[in-house]
Amino acid sequence: MSILCTRCRIRTAVTDDGLCTFCSGTRPPPPGGATAPVPGAAILSGSVPGPVPGGWGAGTWPRSPVGLSRAVVALLGCVIASDLFVIGAGLHLRGLWEGLAADESLDIYSGAGLRAQELYDLAGTVQTAAFLATGVLFIIWFHRTRRNAEVFESGVQRMGPGWAVGGWFVPVANLWFPYRVASGIWEASVTLHPDGGWRAVPKTVLNLWWGGWIVSVLLSRIAVSQWNRAREPEQISDAAALVAAADALDLVAAVLAVLFVRAVTRMQVERAGIRQAATAAERAAPESAAS
Repeated sequence: MSILCTRCRIRTAVTDDGLCTFCSGTRPPPPGGATAPVPGAAILSGSVPGPVPGGWGAGTWPRSPVGLSRAVVALLGCVIASDLFVIGAGLHLRGLWEGLAADESLDIYSGAGLRAQELYDLAGTVQTAAFLATGVLFIIWFHRTRRNAEVFESGVQRMGPGWAVGGWFVPVANLWFPYRVASGIWEASVTLHPDGGWRAVPKTVLNLWWGGWIVSVLLSRIAVSQWNRAREPEQISDAAALVAAADALDLVAAVLAVLFVRAVTRMQVERAGIRQAATAAERAAPESAAS
């Protein structure tokens, strides 16, 4: 009886320590330049509906990230809109505090000032709601693509599929773990050369997105801390400017996230399509020989 690999739980173990050829790094080059077929590539591209194996870990078939990616991109658009909303409201409120710093006789605690504060609070609530909804759906998409990456190339994965979810919630480590997962997804999703060799695709989009996200998070924490400590009108005005800058960086990170989601989804669909074509060719060859 064959034993499954203790790491990927997909392929047959061939080494003494219970690993398959992919996970142990001993995979031989594909004969004739063909790549190993993956069933369900048509399902991955979204062209053919149908059930696929489920489960929290890696499956034997890739699952389509297309629908999820479209929803994530739409929600990221909501994040961008909410960032613009909160930036505009924040700068308007900052202008009032600047006026108070220059002329202490101004009353910004009622009338226009009160309405500006209420608008800023509403913008912050909308921004938070958009961020939370997008974060949940993004992590679902992220885990889906990580599972697909396990099917494509499990040997290049640095962290298990569970870290595509858990890595975001580990203090300090969440500044690095999700990037390691994303890097493995990127490398596994790249389409191979016709001879089966690796094709290097620069991780520019990935690096820019992650860098923008980290800088945005760190600056946001600094800005919120300064806002909470501000007491004088001039201090509040400066803190509001820093908060607006952090929101602007969050907007940039959201745009880069859209590019990252679209790039990974496109690569996974393309790779699945090539494998589907290889599978069809392999199946057609015996039929042609028999006829």
